[in-house]
Amino acid sequence: MPLKHLLILLFIAIAHGSAFPFTKLVLNDSVPPILMASLRMGLVLAILIPFWKFKIPEKKYLPSLIAFSISMGVLVYVFMTLSLYYSSFISPIIVGSQLAIPFGILASAFMLKENISAKKWFLIFTAFIGVLIIFFDPKLVDNFLGLFFASLMALAFAFAQVFSRQLRDLDISLTNAFTGLFGFVILLIVSNLIERNTVSTIQSISLNSWILISYQAIVVSLGAHLLMFYLYKFYTVGQIFPSYSLFPIFGIALSYLIFGEVPTVLFLLGGIIVITSVFLLHKIR
Repeated sequence: MPLKHLLILLFIAIAHGSAFPFTKLVLNDSVPPILMASLRMGLVLAILIPFWKFKIPEKKYLPSLIAFSISMGVLVYVFMTLSLYYSSFISPIIVGSQLAIPFGILASAFMLKENISAKKWFLIFTAFIGVLIIFFDPKLVDNFLGLFFASLMALAFAFAQVFSRQLRDLDISLTNAFTGLFGFVILLIVSNLIERNTVSTIQSISLNSWILISYQAIVVSLGAHLLMFYLYKFYTVGQIFPSYSLFPIFGIALSYLIFGEVPTVLFLLGGIIVITSVFLLHKIR
């Protein structure tokens, strides 16, 4: 792999890893979690409108496109922000998000009738064991709700990947625009119903928080995602996706630098098991 492509992979991993601590910074600035997820998707939609041009895909794609847009644009991002909102520690949430891979394999088996080899079953089992070890960390006794939402985030991401397989022939900008549309509108309505005072809250958001929200919309949701599809032109999914296992390393490092989080022995043990299991799951065809 040429140096240019290696640098792109590194950028993607750093971008995904940075999303978690940067989201926590915005939440700590009194931005409600559901509203933040809505604004992030709203910016994605605004950027993609000129490329989307309000085109509607063929009817055969609509069920999968709607399912993908709700799973990815609504559930993944709202559960991500809620997991960080209800947790004082970021690193376990980052590692918990890796469950998206074993969840995705299980979802493919049940929904697409794909076979799961004995090796994959073993690695799925070890990944869940790793998360279970993290759950037993005494420091996380008050963060179980955050870990629960992180598990739901991983499950939603897994379903999104299954639905995305039926959208391969659609233009990327159209798919992402629909995702932004569903995420922005649905989450904005939910935020207004639950969190209240939406307009006044938006007006009170600081410039720093707007910069961080814009970073996640432009760099993470659009930049990293589009660059991943660019690499798919040259490599198979199996060659590219193992790098997805690298982003927790950068996310945990940033969590230490920004919030001073020092990983415990149990967290390190469980995290190593989860990341190794996920990496090997990517490598098995």
